[in-house]
Amino acid sequence: MFYREAGQFKSTYSADMAVFPLRQDRIGIAVILALAFIGVPLIGNDFFISSVMIPFLVFSLAAIGLNILTGYTGLISLGTAAFMGVGAYAAYKLTTAFPGINIIVLVLVSGLFSAAIGVLFGLPSLRIKGFYLAVATLAAQFFLQWAFVRVPWLFNYNASGAIEVPQRTLFGLPITGASASPETRYFVCLVLVVGLTWFASNLVHGKLGRSWMAVRDMDIAAELMGIKLLNAKLTAFAVSSFYAGVAGAMMIFFWYGGGEAADVFNIRLSFNILFMVIIGGLGSLIGSFFGAAFIASLPTILKFGLPALGVPLSGAAAEHVTFMLVGALIITFLIVEPHGLARLWQIGKQKLRTWPFPY
Repeated sequence: MFYREAGQFKSTYSADMAVFPLRQDRIGIAVILALAFIGVPLIGNDFFISSVMIPFLVFSLAAIGLNILTGYTGLISLGTAAFMGVGAYAAYKLTTAFPGINIIVLVLVSGLFSAAIGVLFGLPSLRIKGFYLAVATLAAQFFLQWAFVRVPWLFNYNASGAIEVPQRTLFGLPITGASASPETRYFVCLVLVVGLTWFASNLVHGKLGRSWMAVRDMDIAAELMGIKLLNAKLTAFAVSSFYAGVAGAMMIFFWYGGGEAADVFNIRLSFNILFMVIIGGLGSLIGSFFGAAFIASLPTILKFGLPALGVPLSGAAAEHVTFMLVGALIITFLIVEPHGLARLWQIGKQKLRTWPFPY
């Protein structure tokens, strides 16, 4: 009754190929954006914004980057955390070298350095794929993590070996540093994520995205059709690493406020982002948000939500329960629904479109 496409006519090819062809979808996106920009700052407290919403946005952007590579192109990567680290250290060096440039511009530029490193380590994808490519990207993870610790130039020879985020302002408001409020940092992260998600959506629905999906489905047939595997695979690595680099810079500058690479950008983070993509849905941008929302919020819910309801649960127990739940869900989705939460969302929408006669 409320989710119908009857009467919504399309007279142009661009209207028929729109990302949100139904009016209800456009209204839904507008409501979600209104809640994100207005509702969350008004209702959420500082703890909720700092511990749930900002991590959710950071992980969503990183999951989008990995989904472009793994979900849309079919190339497995276990080095996402390392590419996030490249973006974080590049942003740190850029803020040191160019203190007068806006920090948001430097965060975006840091993604270009991560993209260059991603292309370098993506060269083996031209010869190998599957498990062997995963091993190659895992080698990139360990090598870059070693470089973050052993190359003192990256952290400006600080005795602590950590990134120290300086205070920067935007329109007179501090957006980084100790004096930056959670609401301000949240708004900056939200604007970046919304803008980059829109850009990714246009990419995957365009010529480049179709070439990625052709390589994913069958690379030999794609090459016979005229798609250049070199360009398709390396652009996928570049775009994926760019998003990971921006997410890493956001993690340090707008979430943690500093940190050491050995503690932050480790192999565990790479696996967590891969789990977000698997649970959320491979080859789906909205699935990246679903997976990030689930994995980013689950530890906080278990650690603080259950005790508030009268269920005693220590921090260590909450962490173990999180591992068990995520593992069980990964196995369940791989067996029952390989396309994850995004596919369940798609099925629910289709049932609404045919209601009261759902198939």
